[in-house]
Amino acid sequence: MHNLTNEQLLECLEWRYATKKFDATKKIDGKTWQTLEKVLVLTPSSFGLQPWKFIVIQNQAMKEKLREVSWGQAQVSDCSHHLVIAVKEKTDADFISHYVERVAQVRAVDLASLEGYKKVMIGALVENPKRSENFNWATEQGYIALGNFMTAAAVLGVDTCPLGGIIAEKYDELLGLKGTGWKTIVACAAGFRAADDKYAQAKKVRFSGEELIVHHDA
Repeated sequence: MHNLTNEQLLECLEWRYATKKFDATKKIDGKTWQTLEKVLVLTPSSFGLQPWKFIVIQNQAMKEKLREVSWGQAQVSDCSHHLVIAVKEKTDADFISHYVERVAQVRAVDLASLEGYKKVMIGALVENPKRSENFNWATEQGYIALGNFMTAAAVLGVDTCPLGGIIAEKYDELLGLKGTGWKTIVACAAGFRAADDKYAQAKKVRFSGEELIVHHDA
């Protein structure tokens, strides 16, 4: 079932980089983008709650507007698809109930049998004083989706550039998120690198595995 070899996976990850210059004439084909959207849907999250929405922008006029509130970064307007990740401002009991109903529907189980599971989630995220303002928790989940998306894109030969340097409040205004309970946290440009992007050939700078990875065998 897993067709990539260890070497092929690492080759894909060596190939990817935060693309600084996209070829605006090259577009991601429909089937590939549909696959990447499915990757977003399949992203794991704490409790399985998925406190996110993924907003896809291809309209050039909107990409130009978003570039203005992304500190002028050209990736926003030159990419094929601009992905915006928004998360719940507050994951409340109603949202948790909505998820539990979905679990019952998909797995064909009695809703009442999931009451304990629902109470655990409400206790952890709603009633817990440390989590009552759980936007930070939702943001952490959103970054899982971002990483999953970028890795999958690299495997499919699609370039990406994550963009934390955006004015999130302005994104919310332009995308109609104000007052909806959802807030932009990060964006990611996707498409194909320009032939003259000098960063494509730059060596990756990473700390060694010996420095980063600890094997605790005790």
